[in-house]
Amino acid sequence: MKVLVIQQRMGIGDMIIFLPYIHAISKKFQSKVSLLVKKNSKAEELCEDDDHIEEIINLDINKNNFGKHTGFSGFFKLLKEIKEKKFDKIFIFNSSVRYLLLAKLAGIKSINQYPLFLKKNNLVLTAKELIKKSIKENISTQPILYLDHNKIENVKNKYKFEKNFKHICIGFSASGPTKRWSIENYIKLAEILNKNKLCKFYLAGGRNDEILFNKFLNSSVSNICVSFKDLSISETLPIIKNCDIYIGNDTGWLHIASALNKKCLALFVDSPVQAYGKYSANISVVVPEGETEETTTHNTLGKEKINFEKVLKKSLELLN
Repeated sequence: MKVLVIQQRMGIGDMIIFLPYIHAISKKFQSKVSLLVKKNSKAEELCEDDDHIEEIINLDINKNNFGKHTGFSGFFKLLKEIKEKKFDKIFIFNSSVRYLLLAKLAGIKSINQYPLFLKKNNLVLTAKELIKKSIKENISTQPILYLDHNKIENVKNKYKFEKNFKHICIGFSASGPTKRWSIENYIKLAEILNKNKLCKFYLAGGRNDEILFNKFLNSSVSNICVSFKDLSISETLPIIKNCDIYIGNDTGWLHIASALNKKCLALFVDSPVQAYGKYSANISVVVPEGETEETTTHNTLGKEKINFEKVLKKSLELLN
């Protein structure tokens, strides 16, 4: 049986949050599935060792609505690609008529999709409801990233993960400045944690975070830091897997750490906790002073209202 899953959301976090449903579909039909996803979901790297995945098909539509699959002509280019693969079933984690029409014109007999024109939804609960309705299973929302054991062991030796140290992944990056607790706070936190316990810090950011990396790597803890700046996502996965905990912003690194079964302390300052902070028991949350987990959402703009002492206390609790 050939099964296609469409997950059109951008970003690493969204991709990871949909993994439990993708795995459930694969297990139900005892078949590897094909994924139609956008390139910036990093699905190719995240799912490199995942035996539930047959292939990754690139959905070439970016946030500015450019790419070979945009518009009228782009629809038919995508249709040609999908039709040639002769899928039997499709799961569409989207309420768009475009993808419904794609499935019908491609001749896919079994179509499972969100209700059409759905305007507001909790991405975790809506996806879970689709799976419950379509395959009659009530599954856990905890994602799992599968990694080759040899990769984990090789990284453990390469980066010298000594047992007498606490290994902490610091996720100081974010998709925008309003979602980022200040780098000075993260440096201060690392300095205090290192005084309490012997620590090593693994700095999770990207090539656009050079200024933040430089500040951390010019601090008093620079000699006990490993930078992810020049590493691919797939190269960072076994490093994070060897860490003890994650501390950081609501960013892709948080969701990677959670899916690698790491205990995480997540600082939510300008994104919805109910969507991105409650699906996994691995995630503990800190929200701005005066806010609750229910009220912290887009446009909360609360990065200056995070209580440092609360973050420190929760960090120490996780380390213990």
